[in-house]
Amino acid sequence: MSEPRLRFRGGKAVSALPLVFFIGWAIAICVAGAPDENGLILGAAIGLVFGMFACRDRWWDYAEAVFAGMANRIATVAIVAWFWAGMFAQVLREGGLVDGLVWLGGASDATGGIFVGATFVLAATFASAVGTGYGTTVAFCTLMFPAGLIMGADPVWLFAAILSGAAFGDNLAPVSDTTVVSAATQETDIPGVVRSRFKYAITAAVPALILFTVFGGGGGGGVDAAQAERIFAETASPNGLVLLIPFALVIGLALRGYHILVTLTWGIITAVALGFVFDLLTVQQVISLDTEAKRVGGALVTGITGYLSMAILILMIVAGGHIMKIGGALDAIVGGLASLAGRSIARAEAAIWSIVFSLNVFITINTAAEITAAPVVSQLGKKFKLHPYRRANMLDAVTSALGYIFPWGGGVLIGYQTIRNLEETYDFVQAVSPTQVWPLVLHGWFLAAVMLIAAFTGFGRTYEAKDGSQTKTPPGDD
Repeated sequence: MSEPRLRFRGGKAVSALPLVFFIGWAIAICVAGAPDENGLILGAAIGLVFGMFACRDRWWDYAEAVFAGMANRIATVAIVAWFWAGMFAQVLREGGLVDGLVWLGGASDATGGIFVGATFVLAATFASAVGTGYGTTVAFCTLMFPAGLIMGADPVWLFAAILSGAAFGDNLAPVSDTTVVSAATQETDIPGVVRSRFKYAITAAVPALILFTVFGGGGGGGVDAAQAERIFAETASPNGLVLLIPFALVIGLALRGYHILVTLTWGIITAVALGFVFDLLTVQQVISLDTEAKRVGGALVTGITGYLSMAILILMIVAGGHIMKIGGALDAIVGGLASLAGRSIARAEAAIWSIVFSLNVFITINTAAEITAAPVVSQLGKKFKLHPYRRANMLDAVTSALGYIFPWGGGVLIGYQTIRNLEETYDFVQAVSPTQVWPLVLHGWFLAAVMLIAAFTGFGRTYEAKDGSQTKTPPGDD
């Protein structure tokens, strides 16, 4: 049974109006300096209203199509996975995993560039555990940034290392929002996606680590020994390192093929249990009942509510994508790109890379950019029989990389504001400007470059066989 179609005044191209308006709105508010998720939701809603007025068919049919788009399993999977991942991340943070990593960095007596390199590794580890690059940026800027200045790290290189670690984990973590969205939108499994993308991530991470270590020193001025001792006494503790156990458990279960909700549920249970046993968590930190304020709080609640705005946004964007699909604009876009690519799979993948790159330049919340690009990546990739893992990796790697590079990007701005807040606490801290740090977010740049090179050279490219399995044999050659 064919999918119902909608007709629009001005032709098929006008069915893209909801998403086109959303992209323009997103660019406008980001350039204005207000990259706010709630503002993005409003833009998506207005775009859907404009689409309704442009529809030639019954508005009832258009409204039902909007609801049909929101009911898409892609959105449901992403939203539910976000809620579970948010709870897991908050429990680890409340339990002091970051404090343990700070202690690990300080206990190694690493100074200068070695500390910067270690910060990159530790931030990447934490981001891979909790699945949130933004949360990693805030946590490590709060704790590792002042500690690094004490240890002789260059502030610009140190900030860049933190952002690079956040990008690494955002791309590779099984519980990351971008990982979940890339797998869901390309209709594939998370464990396989994660295993298949490790080669790209490590190819970018190794040279980044070397350069951070070589060039990251040269700081440390204006910090005395008393300040150093006080900061480490207040923040560093090895106790939180025990929470690497639930992190390892989640990674292990995910890579063995367990469902994302199963892996995260066991991760949460294990983290809470260890937190109680080792006195890292109290019941109030995990879940609390405030009768005076008439609300429930704690890490589990915060983990869910932190993703509510993004959950609403994905529903809006997926609905806009559905309208574009049944209105014919998506087929027209994919057909045009396929025509430009001809029979060249390299040009097709370069087109995919360009689309994802362009949207991430302008839409500063990387998950929103990924969701917007996903339908085009899926349709164009399917035309060339690219395996879902490959499509998901082309989508996610570029998205994760660019979300922590550009001065107007969400990750960069969050880190910048966090460091600015530290100026009130530590007299030796001076904020690093986003325009200073963006060329040095090496893992982000290297990862984007790796994927572009992979598009032209075929590195890691796989196709979808008739039985759905991966094959390196191009369609028509088997």
